[in-house]
Amino acid sequence: MSRAASALRARHAVRRLGTSSSPSSSEAWDVPFIRLQKQRGQYMLINPRVLDDIVRRAAIRPGDAVLEVGPGTGNLTARLLASPAARVAAVEIDPRMAAAAAARATALGLAHKLTVTTGDAMKVEFPEFDVCVSNIPYVISSPLAAKLLFGAYRFRTATLLVQKEFARRLVGAPGHGERNHLATNARLVADVTLRMDVGKEDFVPVPGVDSSLVEIRMKEDRPAEVEPGIGLDEWLEFTRVCFGQHRLQQQKKKKKRKEEKTLGAIFKREEMAMELFRLSRRAEERDGNAACSGDQSALHDDDDDDVGDGEYEEDCCEVADGLSKEEVVAFKERIAGALQSAGLNNERPSRLSNDDLLRLLRLFIKRG
Repeated sequence: MSRAASALRARHAVRRLGTSSSPSSSEAWDVPFIRLQKQRGQYMLINPRVLDDIVRRAAIRPGDAVLEVGPGTGNLTARLLASPAARVAAVEIDPRMAAAAAARATALGLAHKLTVTTGDAMKVEFPEFDVCVSNIPYVISSPLAAKLLFGAYRFRTATLLVQKEFARRLVGAPGHGERNHLATNARLVADVTLRMDVGKEDFVPVPGVDSSLVEIRMKEDRPAEVEPGIGLDEWLEFTRVCFGQHRLQQQKKKKKRKEEKTLGAIFKREEMAMELFRLSRRAEERDGNAACSGDQSALHDDDDDDVGDGEYEEDCCEVADGLSKEEVVAFKERIAGALQSAGLNNERPSRLSNDDLLRLLRLFIKRG
């Protein structure tokens, strides 16, 4: 389908919202000619029933402050503004979309309830909010979920429409084969529930995959420690290394996902051993005030965002300066010995429970 045809279909689809019984979509609204950018994940959800279901399931309370990431032209925004929410804060990277969403709020007579920030959601500091309701661009699903889960934000729930495959991973139980690094840690701070599936035919343009709605309900108290003596931040860094996620991977090239490796294979790679050495050095240096916090890029999984593995950056090993080759080899041998004694050398990270990973972390700490 050509871009022009996609845009035309979008205009007609949103016009049809005027016939919906939903009070939030009864306004006459015509989307300006906007060329959608797939690389930014610009897929407009146009099914009124699905849009209404999302807002209903979000269970917005009177007086709530709502955060929406990626409002597009405002199909979901219009319904959020018509909800009992006191205010809606939208973050949109595309100035054209931000202007369209703001214009729609004005047309509804609800501009006083909406604040639109134009910027990258991964760089913008979010205002205080009670609930987050968003049709998330697929390309930022994982880092945005990590920002919400492990940032400084205190909110009740996040109701997010994400890629179906990503949703299945996020709700995967410990030891489940589809579980990833983010899902491993999400359960420590929140309960994640799959709410419904949404077909790709409900979007314009039609994406190549289906979507799912997930609810992230935050636990009342975020634990400072996984267990006595092992802080949450230390655990987050450790599991990142175990799942083979590099702190400095930034490439956006799409690559075929490589087969997941065993822990033994992961730590045979010198760069991964040095990542663990870096973590060990930081653990020695910090004074109990958590030097590992605040870096959500270390928490999410690149492969959920169509981000390739990338080439390893040599400067990631700056912590190895001053180490001899013999010391590096000895450190790798200590890792291998710990894996072997724990019986986890041939295990894949996604197949392990949190208890298994915690047992390995204890052993690594014991062996320095």
